[in-house]
Amino acid sequence: MRPALPVGLKLGVTLRYLATGDDYTSLHYDFRVSVPSISRFVPKVLKAIIQVYKDEYLHCPRTPEAWKEVADGFSRRWNYHNCLGALDGKHVPIRRPPHAGSKFFNYKKFHSIILLALADSGLRFIYVDVGAEGGAGDAGTWNRCTLQQAIESGALSLPDDTCLPHDDTPLPYHIVGDDAFALQPRLMKPYSNRSQIPQQRLFSYRLSRARRVVENAFGVMQRKFKVFGVTQGILPATVRDVVTTCCILHNMVVTPAIQPAEIDHEDEDHNIVPGSWREGETLMADLAPARGNNPSRRAKAVRDYLANYYTSEVGAVPWQERLVYPRGRPQDAE
Repeated sequence: MRPALPVGLKLGVTLRYLATGDDYTSLHYDFRVSVPSISRFVPKVLKAIIQVYKDEYLHCPRTPEAWKEVADGFSRRWNYHNCLGALDGKHVPIRRPPHAGSKFFNYKKFHSIILLALADSGLRFIYVDVGAEGGAGDAGTWNRCTLQQAIESGALSLPDDTCLPHDDTPLPYHIVGDDAFALQPRLMKPYSNRSQIPQQRLFSYRLSRARRVVENAFGVMQRKFKVFGVTQGILPATVRDVVTTCCILHNMVVTPAIQPAEIDHEDEDHNIVPGSWREGETLMADLAPARGNNPSRRAKAVRDYLANYYTSEVGAVPWQERLVYPRGRPQDAE
């Protein structure tokens, strides 16, 4: 009987696989471990990491006070208030599973699973949903995830509606996302690009400053873990564990290890400078643009109130007009 492989060797092979994206054959030559052995123990190591570390490093806030800490981070760093996190979805490419039909075939014309993630202002993931088929719609992926269900059922211990700074109207705490998601009272997104009046354009700018943190979180993670840059030839269930493990490891190291130039940042005049992670090819594609979303009156009213607030004397920041209208507002925009 062959002796069991050391645990440290199994962990080293698995971490190399995540960091480089090398296939099992390359890892076989690097570590002198057979391909069949690697294919057996890598999924087990991934599951072990998830079981031991997920509750500690990858979990939603559990109390209203903890959610308020998330919102305070967005207020301090991005001048956007009552924000519970930035939401985005990415497609992780995979080979078409046997007998899968078109379930995993997405609008970008490749097979994938979806990583839906909520990030805080420090680029840490506080919620991930991994494994929806690439062919699933954007709104459908969000509506079926456990976070949305917990919000609707009131099981998430969210804080009560709170007034914005220097204002007297309580507004709900909410998530920010892009146009891939349906507008909801708890999920704000920019206005449509068509016929935006100044208040709408300025609000979209303010919201987008906060929403970019999740793009940067994805960018930093995929730069550290090159496994995202290759098409996964393993089973979708194992790909889910790969992605979840990378999110956990990202949260372990993101705060002390991140370099300012690596992520999107602002210069002295508050112009956005793209982070170095954006160089080269984008490794994971955005979700498809939303179609047929029908926001409620309440959601529209909340967004309109926010738009008016962020263009008022108490809610505006000095540089927003200059950045949104560098040549001044058009005459017909008044």
